[in-house]
Amino acid sequence: MPSALDIRIRETTAALTAPGQMMATTTINQYGVDLPMIAAAPPSLSGYFAYFCMQHAATEFIISGEERLTFGQTYAAARKLAGALVADHGVKKGDRVGIAMRNAPSWIVLYMATLMAGGVATLLNGWWQGSELAAGIEDVECSLVFVDGPRAKRLADHGYAGPAKIVTLDIAKPLNEALAPLMGGSGDENTLMPDITGDDIATILFTSGSTGKSKGAFHTHRSVVQGSFSYILQALMLLTIATQDGLVGPNPPQPTLLLSVPLFHVTGEVPMMLVSFALGRRIVMMPKWDVVHAMELIEKEKVTSFTGVPLMSFEIMTHPDRKKYDLSTLQSLAGGGAPRPVEHVKRLMDEFPTSPPAIGYGLTETNGVGAGNIMSNYLAKPNSTGLASKPLVEIAILDDDGNPMPQGQRGEICIRSVANFSGYWNNPEASAACMTSDGFFRTGDLGYLDEDDYIFIVDRKKDIIIRGGENISCQEVEAALYEHPAVAEACVFGLPDERLGEVPGAVVHLHPGMNTDNEELRAHVRDKLAAFNTPEKVWIEADPLPRLGTEKLDKVGLRKKYQAEWAAR
Repeated sequence: MPSALDIRIRETTAALTAPGQMMATTTINQYGVDLPMIAAAPPSLSGYFAYFCMQHAATEFIISGEERLTFGQTYAAARKLAGALVADHGVKKGDRVGIAMRNAPSWIVLYMATLMAGGVATLLNGWWQGSELAAGIEDVECSLVFVDGPRAKRLADHGYAGPAKIVTLDIAKPLNEALAPLMGGSGDENTLMPDITGDDIATILFTSGSTGKSKGAFHTHRSVVQGSFSYILQALMLLTIATQDGLVGPNPPQPTLLLSVPLFHVTGEVPMMLVSFALGRRIVMMPKWDVVHAMELIEKEKVTSFTGVPLMSFEIMTHPDRKKYDLSTLQSLAGGGAPRPVEHVKRLMDEFPTSPPAIGYGLTETNGVGAGNIMSNYLAKPNSTGLASKPLVEIAILDDDGNPMPQGQRGEICIRSVANFSGYWNNPEASAACMTSDGFFRTGDLGYLDEDDYIFIVDRKKDIIIRGGENISCQEVEAALYEHPAVAEACVFGLPDERLGEVPGAVVHLHPGMNTDNEELRAHVRDKLAAFNTPEKVWIEADPLPRLGTEKLDKVGLRKKYQAEWAAR
């Protein structure tokens, strides 16, 4: 039976999206289906930036250390840089422009300028090693890549000599100084920009799947803008309900977000960065997660919202010095990328009564859009990822042939919306395999819908591990282990972890006469792949690993055995 909050959410959303209202919907035909979308949304991100930066021009936008920038200053810098990219650096419509650096004001301005210049903002994973960065650059054929010092060193150590022009920027400097090496030519804020439509490609983000190789998921301007507006609509719905309940006064403080996740992840890019433009929300940057520094920033900058993987809010809640900091301005403790243990939900509700926890479910391929569970609904169903984000999102549980499963029965969770991606770059086979003929994206997660249409995720169809929101391909880690001369057989699987959700573990069997140990194998993987792929523990089996009748390794049996050992340590 729908809860009282469910009914209010449904009624409030319907009122906001009714004809003539600010979030009224229209439709667009894709995959032979009329999909809802927000009619008033700008068709492109360049228009999105221009409109909202003008609306909030004098309002503070980015806070990074001692540097403070308004929306107007940020837009002016991006527009000037866009002119330089076109006139001086040869960026043409459709060119892939890579960004590989830690969070900084420069990252946001480079992202904006690339899109305004007609380029495709290619968000390279800043945690990758040099070989992985090079592979991503080559896979999508970047013509230009902006890097900070550490990423430049990784590429140099790898010996990258591809065709992409690599430009290193000192992003520790104030914005104008950091971008100065790109300026000074004929391009400026008066340079003519290309016409951009909703159908033009806007972004490429990388995702790991069961195949091991990261794939570049590409999105149109329309899908990214509509994905952003889906989040904006959810925020307006919650604000309306909070105002009705007297929780928000007539002159609320400026919303302020603590940015603690990387901008190259879809969570950092869409619901955190892009939505902030529309909400007039300040972004307080935190380049590296540290729980004490987070609490200091929340107190100093009067942060109202915090989104991260669930372990981050857990660390705030359990820190012994938490009561030393004034965290009373917090209004939301949202999480995503990993499940939050059920017992943590009630504890967060009890200890942060004015900033209830929430959980979201979305993927790189959906621009982070999918479902959410909030407030009293989250407390009532803490092991659910919530309801589909209406009206743009439709969620179905399908079997392998694409047929709907009966309510309550398990199948693959599939998402259809105008915010979905267009495909994987240069990978038509993978693109076709993950989509149904009528436009549902196959997430690879297994679950069911209960009688109230709440989504429950029960397993994973893809052979991946989600460590604190970062997807890890078991096959990729296994491939790295096989590169060690002593390893004859390897099996990688997830191990439960209270903070991160799960972490990678592995079991190996060695070639006769060869020797190695846990630490050497972990270091070997760390040298090959980004550090988050490193197994927490590698077991070494004297006997060959068990196999099924198909001669494949018995991964299910191995995972069960070593998860039990891990739990009993």
